[in-house]
Amino acid sequence: MDEIRFYRASEKPYGVFSNLYRREIRFEGETFSTSEHAYQAGKARKPQVRKWLMEAPSPSLLAMAAHGLYYWDIAPGWSKSKFDRMRAVLRAKFTQHEDLRQLLLSTGDARLVESTTTDNAVNRLWGEVNGEGKNMLGVMLMELRAELRKEAQNPKLVAAE
Repeated sequence: MDEIRFYRASEKPYGVFSNLYRREIRFEGETFSTSEHAYQAGKARKPQVRKWLMEAPSPSLLAMAAHGLYYWDIAPGWSKSKFDRMRAVLRAKFTQHEDLRQLLLSTGDARLVESTTTDNAVNRLWGEVNGEGKNMLGVMLMELRAELRKEAQNPKLVAAE
């Protein structure tokens, strides 16, 4: 496979790469129902906004609500810190669940692409819309895959961290 495209969490088998895929993760001392929850928990400036986001009835509604926050409700520096946070959330997700880790590793050197046809700035940042976009989620998953592969080849690297 040269390329693996994913988007909906329900798609088999690669829907697990979506942040909307329902699998609990522990992050920063808390348990979140999805990686989207763990990621978006860092976006809110005020505790009451964070609580409101976390109570969203589904991960897709959480994402929509978080994308619609006013700038004064967003944590200072979010535009710069969000990528590091996403990398950390993805590492938590794919190291806490062996089946997810193995699926990610099983993709070999395939290009991973979050792909949709709904054109907006968020989809063009985290994925691709009709082949156009930065695909940051795919890029981060490929980076993590390379790190996990390297760690599997040299377990001393993990112990040193």
